[in-house]
Amino acid sequence: MDRVIAAISTAVAPAGIGVVRISGDRAIEVAGRIFRPASKKRALEDAPGYTAMYGWVFDADGDIDECVALVFRAPHSYTGEDVVELSCHGGPYLLQRTLRAAFSAGAVPAQPGEFTKRAFVNGKIDLTGAEAVMDLITANSRLAAKSALAVREGALYRKMETVLDELTTAAANLSAYVDFPDDDIPELESGALDKTLKKAEETLNNLLDKFDAGKVVREGIDTVIVGRPNVGKSTLMNLLAGHERSIVTPVAGTTRDIVEETVRLGDIILRLADTAGLRKTDDSVESIGVGRAESRLERAALVIAVFDGSEPLTEDDCELAEKSSRQTSIAVINKKDKGIIINTEYIKNKFKHTVLMSAETGEGLEELEKALGEITGVAALSDNEPILSTERQRLCVVRSLECIKEARQAIRESITLDAVGVCIDGAIDALLELTGERATETVVDRIFERFCVGK
Repeated sequence: MDRVIAAISTAVAPAGIGVVRISGDRAIEVAGRIFRPASKKRALEDAPGYTAMYGWVFDADGDIDECVALVFRAPHSYTGEDVVELSCHGGPYLLQRTLRAAFSAGAVPAQPGEFTKRAFVNGKIDLTGAEAVMDLITANSRLAAKSALAVREGALYRKMETVLDELTTAAANLSAYVDFPDDDIPELESGALDKTLKKAEETLNNLLDKFDAGKVVREGIDTVIVGRPNVGKSTLMNLLAGHERSIVTPVAGTTRDIVEETVRLGDIILRLADTAGLRKTDDSVESIGVGRAESRLERAALVIAVFDGSEPLTEDDCELAEKSSRQTSIAVINKKDKGIIINTEYIKNKFKHTVLMSAETGEGLEELEKALGEITGVAALSDNEPILSTERQRLCVVRSLECIKEARQAIRESITLDAVGVCIDGAIDALLELTGERATETVVDRIFERFCVGK
């Protein structure tokens, strides 16, 4: 690409360091027009790759700031092009002025994600790895960061490459059979071919099975805390939030509206909503809060149903158990520190996961974290396991899987092998779109539109 692009690659906010990145065939020439090395023995244009030079950045009005210029020469750079990164003090004014100086020297503003897009176009990264860059930037837990890094480093691509190699070999054998039907090709025996397709199907199914859990790790899960008044919902909310987010009093009906907070418990982000106590009431204001709580319960992806373990079951408790157990839910039997007299067997029979804890003391929090991991599927994910991270990736895998299933069905029904070949070709095309090897320009552009400008 002949355009030299530039952008601020760090947050535009006061910081110790800020970086202006310049990339393109003439990037070093452009940077050399606004950077003056402290040593006059070598100009920036003469610097080899992976070199740092100290000096000053300047514009027509004079020096802007002291600066360290990092030089990366093609193809050994992030974009695969010549790249210069100008590291200055991280003041927004200094960075903006440095960026304007780069524009005056011949650079143009980078588009969202253009640096990473150039890395993709120049073969430095596949499309799944490019998408993982944004997942790395937005990662908010250890597992989210590790999974994104694994994909960024090619784990998903390598898994798809293995499947593609097997499918491509099968397609080539089918093509050879069509051209030379009298030759014996052992791999085309129905049993051997079906075995190859079954292996590919299992790999793709495994990826799809873990998509929802991966989404929880990246984006969190919409969670509602429900229960009758004074069972400890707000105390639990405050425990998870790490500070007093909900008002806690012994007066029933204190919480009248929905209180929301985003918290991290282990590797899971919970978008929590503490709701009004569920009970029948003549208080018109409280009844509005109860109605909102019931509505939120129905919409939530995950329900944490709280019961007071120090009291017998009530009619409201039983009604809540019936409603909550029809959704993805965890039962929390609270106030363990006061002694448990509630009918725990009844609750355990209604819920797949039941945790005994004390929101007041924090006892049982680890058990709640474990239950959340199991019910969301996050516990089944490993650190370095590649997972599908976007709906685009999921749909590509779904299309490929459908074609593989059609091919296996055609084999079982003894349909001609050329029809099986068409199905396998469809499966290959879908996976090549996933990795970006056959993705349309429109798809590629849409992916990078969601990137920040400096990346």
